[in-house]
Amino acid sequence: MRAPVARAPLHLKPNAEVAERALLPGDPGRALRLAQHLLAAPMQVLNTNRGLWGYTGTAADGALLTIQSTGMGGPSAAIVAEELIGLGARRLVRVGTCGGLAGQPLGSLVVAGAALCEDGTSRALGASGRAEADPELTAALERAAGPAAVVASADLFYDPDPERPGRWLAAGAVAVEMEAAALFTVARLRGVAAGCVCAVSDLVPEGGRIGEDELHAAELRLGEAALAAL
Repeated sequence: MRAPVARAPLHLKPNAEVAERALLPGDPGRALRLAQHLLAAPMQVLNTNRGLWGYTGTAADGALLTIQSTGMGGPSAAIVAEELIGLGARRLVRVGTCGGLAGQPLGSLVVAGAALCEDGTSRALGASGRAEADPELTAALERAAGPAAVVASADLFYDPDPERPGRWLAAGAVAVEMEAAALFTVARLRGVAAGCVCAVSDLVPEGGRIGEDELHAAELRLGEAALAAL
């Protein structure tokens, strides 16, 4: 294992302490909604640089929690994870959305115990085949949100290949998202724990998308499940 990075972060400009445990939504708006739901007032704004809004505050269990958006895709998520780890994060959970491949209801939660490395970032970091989440953190997520499954991590949201979802499903993935494999790989390299729980926001390939109110409700369930696991 490599030691956590010691150099100063280049993309996060921290205005507050980074907690040892962190939730990582992709969407800056989701980061704010989760912070308002999970952190006691007054919370501190951790970062605003590059539109990657983040917050640190006290959760209901009395311990510090950081909620930091990562942006979209593996490259951005890897940067944010590296810099958070360098600033002291040791247990990280992605709380995001995914496209369901196996007929799951919209809004249902999927715990990712492993991710097919269908993205460039995890492979550039040395992963191949699939990247595994931290077993203990995944077990805690399972207790909070249901059995773990395999997801596919991809680079393309608008994918021109209509056959790809079928290949992912045949390889064992029940959903597709964009950041889990990169996060799991960075965490493994840095010797920290990472997990992932996502809400099904789209149905692939048949089409169908969750409504905004239903998505916001699912986001809060994501945050509650992840916090319970941490």
